[in-house]
Amino acid sequence: MTVDDTSSGAGTEPPPDASVHATPHHEVDHTAEPTDDPLAIRLEQLILGAERRYTPFQAARTAGVSMDLASRFWRAMGFADIGQAKALTEADVLALRRLAGLVEAGLLSEPMAVQVARSTGQTTARLAEWQIDSFLEGLTEPPEPGMTRTEVTYPLVELLLPELEEFLIYVWRRQLAAATGRVVQAADDDEMVDRRLAVGFADLVGFTRLTRRLEEEELGELVETFETTCADLVAAHGGRLIKTLGDEVLFAADDAGTAAEISLRLIEAMAQDETMPALRVGIAFGTVTTRMGDVFGTTVNLASRLTSIAPKDAVLVDGAFAEELTRTGDAPASEAQAAEEAAAAEKDRENGVEPLAVPKYRYGLQPMWQRPVRGLGVVEPWLLARRGTS
Repeated sequence: MTVDDTSSGAGTEPPPDASVHATPHHEVDHTAEPTDDPLAIRLEQLILGAERRYTPFQAARTAGVSMDLASRFWRAMGFADIGQAKALTEADVLALRRLAGLVEAGLLSEPMAVQVARSTGQTTARLAEWQIDSFLEGLTEPPEPGMTRTEVTYPLVELLLPELEEFLIYVWRRQLAAATGRVVQAADDDEMVDRRLAVGFADLVGFTRLTRRLEEEELGELVETFETTCADLVAAHGGRLIKTLGDEVLFAADDAGTAAEISLRLIEAMAQDETMPALRVGIAFGTVTTRMGDVFGTTVNLASRLTSIAPKDAVLVDGAFAEELTRTGDAPASEAQAAEEAAAAEKDRENGVEPLAVPKYRYGLQPMWQRPVRGLGVVEPWLLARRGTS
């Protein structure tokens, strides 16, 4: 890819509006003025594995990418405008060259390459912030009086960096393999984007009141416990944690039975922890659009609405979810049906006839009053409960 006319020539600087633009507020807010702190520069060189050599314009030109496209890539990755400071490295040039090469080879469209940059930037930005806030910050406390954090940080990062890098690549490959497996098992191409999933929200009750009563550290610990518990349970039982929102988590599962088990396990886990507030869960089943790891559509909106009207420590599901549980044999069409099946089997035994196997339903469904749901019309929620032992 050749550099456009505004950025051609060895000594030509780009016009002011061709520099890397400011990042939107939801992306990483890297400082617009690169720091000159000696330790910060040493750490940056250690982590990036290269020294600062290029301005944004020089990096784009060296990569053979137009300044406009370079700006879009950097902005998508979450990096703010640094003007024409010499703050970029060979790694930045290589990243630009790779993305542009994927476009040139026809493997990715330009919008898709920007999406790749954006999704990677957003995900790794959160990971990096968490590692610094919750991990490195504690480890870099001076172990002995008189030692500065500066004296501890560099050797620690030097030791941790290769291990964390290898672990990150391992987890990413595992997640990529799992996601690819789900895609290739889709019935048709449409299912690769628009799929039928069970989508659930789990919401802490009275969280707003808690924020006024608890100290910041206590609130942080509560949220971390909630998110960790949810993430572990969702993963352990075959679901996928889509995102966490402080007092709420969004998860998805390929089938209704998996989502039902996850939701009831969440209720049970929170009920056993006296420090946690009550939990309520809403689940809907239907077509969902997936984009950049998130889910969208009417099914998601319905799950959110069901959560808002669910009783404390209870799970509400929509009619489609109830129907799917019944279809797969995880729940009876009604408790009356289950009672009739059990009574018929008992009668056969009394008459000396070996009865057919009585279905062992895992869950029960109780219809609730129909009610209007804002933006979705009238829905008939069902109360989900466990039957017998899991």
